[in-house]
Amino acid sequence: MTLKVTKIWFFSLLPVVLFFICYYCTQIYFDSCCSNGKSPQPTVSLCDNSTAKKWNTLNLSMSRNTELFLKLKDFIWKKYISTHALPYGIKGSEFMLLKILAMASSYAMPANIESLDCRTCVVIGNSFSIKNSSLGEIINKYDVVIRLNNAPVRGFEEDVGNKTTLRLFYPESASPIPEIHNNPDTLLVLVPFKDHDLRWLKMILYNEKRVLKGFWKLPPQIWLGGTSQIRVLDPYFLRLTASNLLKIPLRPNRQQPVHPTTGILAVFVALNYCDVVHLAGFGYPEARNQQHPIHYYGQDTLKSMKNSNHDLDQEAQVLKRLEEQGLILYLRQS
Repeated sequence: MTLKVTKIWFFSLLPVVLFFICYYCTQIYFDSCCSNGKSPQPTVSLCDNSTAKKWNTLNLSMSRNTELFLKLKDFIWKKYISTHALPYGIKGSEFMLLKILAMASSYAMPANIESLDCRTCVVIGNSFSIKNSSLGEIINKYDVVIRLNNAPVRGFEEDVGNKTTLRLFYPESASPIPEIHNNPDTLLVLVPFKDHDLRWLKMILYNEKRVLKGFWKLPPQIWLGGTSQIRVLDPYFLRLTASNLLKIPLRPNRQQPVHPTTGILAVFVALNYCDVVHLAGFGYPEARNQQHPIHYYGQDTLKSMKNSNHDLDQEAQVLKRLEEQGLILYLRQS
């Protein structure tokens, strides 16, 4: 009698079990094969059509450079000779850089990324356009995730992800406690625009007396970035972003010079270092909408950008050209 009951239960449950097995297999198939218009997944196969193969179409009269950061040995052996002062060179800033780099414990990218045959990278801008995009899960799958300034992660994970490989910043845009919105191994990459930027980092590293003059906004007086995480971006990249990519004169005649934004700089860095470059969170609202928020966080509007020393229209045109040439690809809302 017991055997008969067991058989009845078995055959009753069998269709249910088979249903769930078929459903599970179907979900795996569609997730892996049929994204149906969602943003592309960052896989090694994308390197078949990589940035390196398309680099020459930019006609920049320069080769790609994957050495991103300044190194102490370049100064000790006097290899680094610059004809430009900051932000496009280090002329006159050698001593401060020597002191800063002497405190850093590394000058390279992580070994696990350096060793990759194909580096998939995504640059996350701070634009309002990424809000409610649900791109976070896709963003986290890239080998290198580059973020800008003090853009927050915590509380916005669904849209922007929570992985950060590099964060480019300058003193006025530094977060006092970097660990809040970064991973423990995130590289904190200083982009020095002026001597005061290097002086700020030297004061932090050596716990020297704080000097508050020379900044358009008060930077953190206590900054908890670890020395193992600190890097200084080679001004070479800002110089070529300006001169070769944006065609900005390095020695302008007017008093208010135009410099690249941190966003377009990050794109240029990615084009140099990465095999696949995707973007999310770029773009500003139309000029007529001055009250529209410009970031996915905070309350800043387009009106607050009125007196900035950036040519946003020129940068938008350059990004459009890079997209048309297939060098970058925008992640779209899922």
